[in-house]
Amino acid sequence: MPKSRRGKKSLSVYANLSNRRKANKDAAARRKAEYLASLPKHPVKRLLYRLHPKRFFAYWFSRQGAIMALKIAGVGTLVIALLFGALFAYYRRELDAIRPGELSKRVQTTVTKYTDRNGILLWEDKGDGDYKLVVDSKDISKYMKDATVAIEDKDFYKHGGFSLSGILRAALSNSGSSGDTQGGSTLTQQLVKQVFLADEAQNRGLSGIPRKIKEVILSVEVERMYNKDQILTLYLNESPYGGRRNGVESASQAYFGKSAKDLTLAESALLASIPQSPTRFNPYNTDSDAVNALISRKNTVLDYMADQGLVPRAEAEAAKKVAILDTVKPEESLYGDMKAPHFVQMVKSDLEAKLGKKVMGEGGLTIKTTLDWRTQQIVDKAIDDLFSPAMMAQNARRGAKFDNASATLVDAQTGQILALRGSRAYNYPGYGSVNVANSFLQPGSSVKPFVYAALFEQKTGVNYGAGSILSDDPLPQSVYKTAEGTSVQNFDGKFMGAIPIRNALPESRNIPAIKALLANDKVNGDGATIKTIQKLGDKSYCSQGQEKTVGPAASLGGCGLKQIEHANTFATLARMGVYKPVADVLEVKNSQGQIIQQWKDEGKQVIDAQIPYIIADILSDDRARSRSYGTGAVGLNVTGVKTGAKTGTSNIGKYSKDLWINSFSPKAALSVWVGNNDPSVPIGNALSSILGPTINTIQHDVHYNVFQPDGTWKPGDWFTKPAGVQTLAVNGRSDLFPSWFKQSSASAGEKIAFDRVSKKKATNCTPAAAKIEVTVQKTTDPVTNKTTYVSIDGYDATADDDAHKCDDVKPFVTTVSTPGNKIRANVTKGTFNLQTVEFLVDGQSVGSVNATASGTYEIEYSGSTAGKSISVIVTDAGYYSATYP
Repeated sequence: MPKSRRGKKSLSVYANLSNRRKANKDAAARRKAEYLASLPKHPVKRLLYRLHPKRFFAYWFSRQGAIMALKIAGVGTLVIALLFGALFAYYRRELDAIRPGELSKRVQTTVTKYTDRNGILLWEDKGDGDYKLVVDSKDISKYMKDATVAIEDKDFYKHGGFSLSGILRAALSNSGSSGDTQGGSTLTQQLVKQVFLADEAQNRGLSGIPRKIKEVILSVEVERMYNKDQILTLYLNESPYGGRRNGVESASQAYFGKSAKDLTLAESALLASIPQSPTRFNPYNTDSDAVNALISRKNTVLDYMADQGLVPRAEAEAAKKVAILDTVKPEESLYGDMKAPHFVQMVKSDLEAKLGKKVMGEGGLTIKTTLDWRTQQIVDKAIDDLFSPAMMAQNARRGAKFDNASATLVDAQTGQILALRGSRAYNYPGYGSVNVANSFLQPGSSVKPFVYAALFEQKTGVNYGAGSILSDDPLPQSVYKTAEGTSVQNFDGKFMGAIPIRNALPESRNIPAIKALLANDKVNGDGATIKTIQKLGDKSYCSQGQEKTVGPAASLGGCGLKQIEHANTFATLARMGVYKPVADVLEVKNSQGQIIQQWKDEGKQVIDAQIPYIIADILSDDRARSRSYGTGAVGLNVTGVKTGAKTGTSNIGKYSKDLWINSFSPKAALSVWVGNNDPSVPIGNALSSILGPTINTIQHDVHYNVFQPDGTWKPGDWFTKPAGVQTLAVNGRSDLFPSWFKQSSASAGEKIAFDRVSKKKATNCTPAAAKIEVTVQKTTDPVTNKTTYVSIDGYDATADDDAHKCDDVKPFVTTVSTPGNKIRANVTKGTFNLQTVEFLVDGQSVGSVNATASGTYEIEYSGSTAGKSISVIVTDAGYYSATYP
């Protein structure tokens, strides 16, 4: 019985609980229904009713609202946990790369080797000078560690790899409209980004979210695998410190010439400032704003260190007063062990542009350059000798005071640079490290061969060749305007009148060159000549700013160009019109020995081969330039080597500013320039011929000491005449013309009577004996449209005989006698001095004597004069004559 009663009682309790739950549920349903019934029927009005502040807060602060909030929080936490777990699993594959050995492989010393074409080491690029990229923690100054932590991540020793507050702070800052961005990365995140995520580092905004997630996850794992000191040491070994100085040891050695363990507080603060912006904060950046910003950030580092208790305030203030940039080693000193430093630095810059700074920065490359160390040494010695005290004193006496020079030697058949000197000396204070050979310079008249090459291309209308005439006479201001308001002048202040191109080019006459450009552009369009110069190799000529509209001054070197291109343009002549890009690298191999870049012999025929052959023939013609330079001029003629050569001079007023000689053979083209580092300072009144000995030394020595032993050149080598080049008699002379030259381009001959004495046109006053009929050519100037007469032997068809006057007094014979066995005559001169006295017997000449002044003249005569007719003829220098009786 008792047991039965207990069972009934239990059932009753359960039934009551069930009934109560049902009653509560029904009551809740009634309340909800009543609540819903009280709401507006329209959905929008119902939503607004519920969002009323009084009802909204009453709900969420009720028991029911609290239960709902807990449910939402629970679900949200679960979702976030699941999402984080999924992301961690997704990016977990990245962790395979993070192992102690893997990090040490990635953070290691990199060395890039530069060699000449024969494998001679030119430079080992270790970052900048000798350094160890990877150092142990004990080899890094505590100042350096503390400075880095203070400025980059003050909570470094507290967080577990990332800082949530830092990420949120950066997100809020970067969401603004100022355009500035703020980093929220810890040192660990920065290390991960530099080592593993460098390729994604530029991704910003939404595209950067995956990288940031990986960065955080990988940072957490790095913190688990490494202790804080290891992470900080890896960061300091990997971080960029300006230029190629990756790693604090590299930076310390380069900037201060010491190990990182010996860095002072001020030095450490400066280095810790750099990684935020390595390019801007590079201590070798001379931009004033960048310098001021670097000093300001260095002082901020010191303030942070003091604020965080890492150094005493007084020590930080003392470090601020140190003129730290004055203690930084000169950049030039980093390349003291480098051969051909201007060339190597140019190669490095070129490869950074082609392969990217990342590839070059990673290092481990072997770069075989085009340079030949043997030829480089010859060029270096010649430039060194040019600046020897004795040579500088000698040049000063000759009116040349210059403080800089450059030289480029190019293989004529490939366009490869064999030697390059970019200044008087790489370590020369102030400007020695500037590569002038790759800077803009005015070439002066050395551009004229390419002006005439453009003219020779002209196949329509009038054709031109070496024997064509372009008159050297004053130009009106309407053709070529000058500041002085007078005609542009030649270097000697003279005009030579009708002159063939064969003489005008090597004698560097300005007027014919201007006319060549204007005549060519008139037929082929404005800028046609400049386009030809550029396609031949001087790509940068007249390509900058206002130089694009320089006009006819381009024919005289009025634009800037680069010497390396200019030398290669002369090489295009030597290649008979085939352009090949100037090259400085033969081959680049990566650390695995794979070729990642290789020179290819690619050329394009940009001008008919006949033209460069004719130009080369003109520039090698010593006789053609002898009127201005004399015969056998040193440098224009190279001992034992047949070459073509062209000088160049640019001016400031009446004084020289740039002096050039460009010399080429079938094997090599050489360009040498001298001037002042300050281009506003003239050299003096010297001409380019002072460079002759330097040119002669270089060209002779490279040909006989390098090219001949190599079998790439032999004495007597010259160019083979291309098919089509014709030798024609034009304007009274035989010369070379291209195949398309038409004889109709040359005028027909016209006979004109000249005076033998003045060599000018005869007049009514010219005596008959003084007249000579000469065939001359009548040409029309292509620019001024003036008629020009061209004749041989110096006859001038533009002027009249001014030696004779109609009232000239003729010579006469006063008496003739025959004393003994002599015939004697008394002669009186007229206006001109006497020339000869001739004696005749019965009309036959029996002798003559030279005479100058009035007097008695006689000859021995052994025959009998009895019954014979004796006469005397006197002639003077004016071709006047008189006969007695």
